[in-house]
Amino acid sequence: METLRRTFQSLSVRNFRLFVLGQLLSVTCTWMMVIAQDWLVLELSGDSGTALGVVTALQFTPVLLLTLYGGRLADRHSKRTLLMLANGASGVLALTLGLWILLGDVRLWHIWLFALALGTVNAVEAPTRISFVGEMVGGELLPNASAMSAAYFNVARVVGPAIAGFLIARLGVAAVVLINAVSYLGTVASVALMRPAELHVPSVRPARPRVTDGLRYVGRRPDLVLPLVLLGVVGLAGFNFQLTLPLMAKTEFHTDSTAFGLLSSSLAAGSLLAAFATTARRGRPSALVVTGSALAFGATEALAGLAPTLTTACLLLTLTGFTMMYFAQASNHRVQLGTDPAYRGRVMALYTVIFQGGTPLGALLTGWLAEHWGPRWALSTGGLITLTTATLTLTRIPARSATTPTRRRNPHP
Repeated sequence: METLRRTFQSLSVRNFRLFVLGQLLSVTCTWMMVIAQDWLVLELSGDSGTALGVVTALQFTPVLLLTLYGGRLADRHSKRTLLMLANGASGVLALTLGLWILLGDVRLWHIWLFALALGTVNAVEAPTRISFVGEMVGGELLPNASAMSAAYFNVARVVGPAIAGFLIARLGVAAVVLINAVSYLGTVASVALMRPAELHVPSVRPARPRVTDGLRYVGRRPDLVLPLVLLGVVGLAGFNFQLTLPLMAKTEFHTDSTAFGLLSSSLAAGSLLAAFATTARRGRPSALVVTGSALAFGATEALAGLAPTLTTACLLLTLTGFTMMYFAQASNHRVQLGTDPAYRGRVMALYTVIFQGGTPLGALLTGWLAEHWGPRWALSTGGLITLTTATLTLTRIPARSATTPTRRRNPHP
């Protein structure tokens, strides 16, 4: 009973509980839309990996270009207000795309335009949402709340694709996109119902926070630089499942949208298990934990690309999802728990840029590999690059930080 209480400890905070409920609904429907969008792109392009790569690249290019400014906004303005505005804008975009598809005149460039617009909104929403978790629960509960955030994300990632595969086959792509549009109302309502007086807002908010100040802060902190560099390479090479899994389903296993949803759900199921495993974390993880989990992720991803059958692929993707999420959580906790709250919006914006900003280039490269060598090689190559980078990173870890987790945040510089 005590273990269960500690696992869900952050949910005792009313504001965070509301946040999780709204996000669970919205993210589930977002994953449904991702599956629907990717399936539609493959249908319109004749199963082109390059076309799918362009959509992914366009969605994440604004993350690369604008997220640092999104973090600046998060440090300067109310994160609660920014979240309501960003989710409202995402809902309007999804509604527009759904109606466009429903009219039956959708073209590939329409989806590209939507992906670019949604990525622009996400450039503000992502760093705001990540840094807002600390304001909802405070520093002591931040590791648990961060793990719970990963848990709801992966519950949605398990449920969403499975529902999407079913609905696409029966109702069509447009219905799935429109359902996602309505779901954003849940997120807006959950944030609006929060009690502002119970938020842990920094006592001093920078009047004119600058992006360059955040970059200088990170540059003075080698303990932040190392996990961020590792995260950048892993994000570029290893986190392209949005591209490789639909291609594996259609061209390697010759299955329908339901099986595609099953592959995505298997990856998410492993991620969910890892998210719950990390709820027990109470302090800042060591550099060795971050690097070791990256090694494990690279190995399992490389093996997943060699899976001979759909069943084997699902099992290996479950292991891959576990190691992927364990690494993502370890790097997130090492960076976020080591950052002064006054800089957290900008530092987590940099984290988001590095984590997702390499996706446009990674998607294009993975799409090219899949088109010329096949999706198996594209998936395994990402794992091998991750494995090599993590091995090299081990040689750069100072002896003390490799073995000693930090229990408290570093003092102000």
